[in-house]
Amino acid sequence: MTTDEPTAVLLDQVQRLERRLARQTSAREQAEALLESKSLELHELNRSLAHLNANLEQRVRERTRELDEERRHALFLAERDLLTGLPNRLMFGRQLRYILERSQQPGSVALLYLDLDGFKAVNDTLGHACGDELLKEVGKRLSTAAGESVLAARLSGDEFAIILRSGEQPKQASILADQLIAALQMPFELAGRIVRVGTSIGIAVTTDAAESAETLLHNADIALYRAKVRQRGTWELFSPEMDVERLSRLALERDLRAGLAEQQFEVFYQPLLEAGAGGLVGFEALLRWKHPVKGMVSPAEFIPIAEEIGLIHEIGAWVLKQACTDAMGWAPELRVAVNLSPVQFSKSTLLDNVWSALDGSGLAAQRLELEITESALMQDGQATLDTLHKLRARGMRISMDDFGTGYSSLSYLRLFPFDKIKIDRSFIKAMTQDEGSIEIIRAVIGLGRALNIKVLAEGVETNEQREMLRLEGCDELQGYLFSRPRPLAEIGSLLANVLQAVPTGESKPGNLRGVA
Repeated sequence: MTTDEPTAVLLDQVQRLERRLARQTSAREQAEALLESKSLELHELNRSLAHLNANLEQRVRERTRELDEERRHALFLAERDLLTGLPNRLMFGRQLRYILERSQQPGSVALLYLDLDGFKAVNDTLGHACGDELLKEVGKRLSTAAGESVLAARLSGDEFAIILRSGEQPKQASILADQLIAALQMPFELAGRIVRVGTSIGIAVTTDAAESAETLLHNADIALYRAKVRQRGTWELFSPEMDVERLSRLALERDLRAGLAEQQFEVFYQPLLEAGAGGLVGFEALLRWKHPVKGMVSPAEFIPIAEEIGLIHEIGAWVLKQACTDAMGWAPELRVAVNLSPVQFSKSTLLDNVWSALDGSGLAAQRLELEITESALMQDGQATLDTLHKLRARGMRISMDDFGTGYSSLSYLRLFPFDKIKIDRSFIKAMTQDEGSIEIIRAVIGLGRALNIKVLAEGVETNEQREMLRLEGCDELQGYLFSRPRPLAEIGSLLANVLQAVPTGESKPGNLRGVA
């Protein structure tokens, strides 16, 4: 072996060791690079997890706040009327109980119970959307008029209530009631139409410290009932005897429904005469109710009830049919006048009822005279005017009853061509003693002459009144001087005889020939 051979072997071993060391060094460097990469990835992952955790915690906090707000909103909705934003019956009852529990003296808390007059007519004629808008506006006016010191709530439908716990009662409650009535008497503008409603209010004041919320609310409701019966647009203070009246009224409602079903109603007739010659021109149909126990019930007592419970539509249709049928038995030149309730205009069935009465009886439309009051035009003037134009277009005569007792009678004469205006009996009664009444009568007759509208004076009871009205130029007369309202069977002789002039001097009812 030469000397170079060991050297070559050694050199080869060194080279292998260098290559091995290079491989190990490269592997270590790769491992270190991988470790560094994984460390960076782990760091980024930790950062992402920390950020995600922070976001999650933020979202949990936000969702917690949302749930708290939703819970508070749900509680708010549970205690609020969604339409008006006022407290609802639930919250009102809770607040009332809370106030009464802390009330120390009898008479320190007053409850005002309100119900809108004419709301149903708005719903029926303009629709529920307008009815809802009206309730919203009513809520705003109540809140404004009542102020922040009292609690106003919507209990249901068109019923509202107010708790008053400051001031001397019932004095402060009556003052507030007057303010609320005045606020709601102002016209509302709904869907481009002017709408007028009103409110009746019942007031109840605590009588002892232990009085319950239910009792106070019940008493206020009874007082409200009394206000609506006696005169809408007013308030009444509760007294114990009102409960007896309420029960009596409910009984009358039941009897009224039974009366219609059992044909207890009858149409009486009162003659309408020419003021000059005294000739008979027709009759006014007047509804009478012969109660099987109470006897004859005054229309002033049962007509408002029939209007309130909606029975006036059926009763009115029956009166139209009966009056037209009866008039067919009279001389063809005689007319029949029928009163229409303002409530009847709230339904489209009025026109159908009139057409049916005419078609079913065969009466000429020109012989039917329909009498309305100003209140019918005030509820929804445009809709009522549209109905009146349709009636007049068919040939019927339209009269405005109780002329002079309202605030807008003159404006309605401009809006609709009435055939007749009837001067209210209150002016006739006072005309011989009150110069102001005769001046009003003179002005109305002059107005009628200028507009070519017939003028009738109702409630004529003396020859003096008759003569004064004749000299002033009144066209037609009606009243007890000539005849009380009579059943159909008692007016046959009027149709068979020519009516003569009433003799000079005071006359008693029933002076027409042939009338008992």
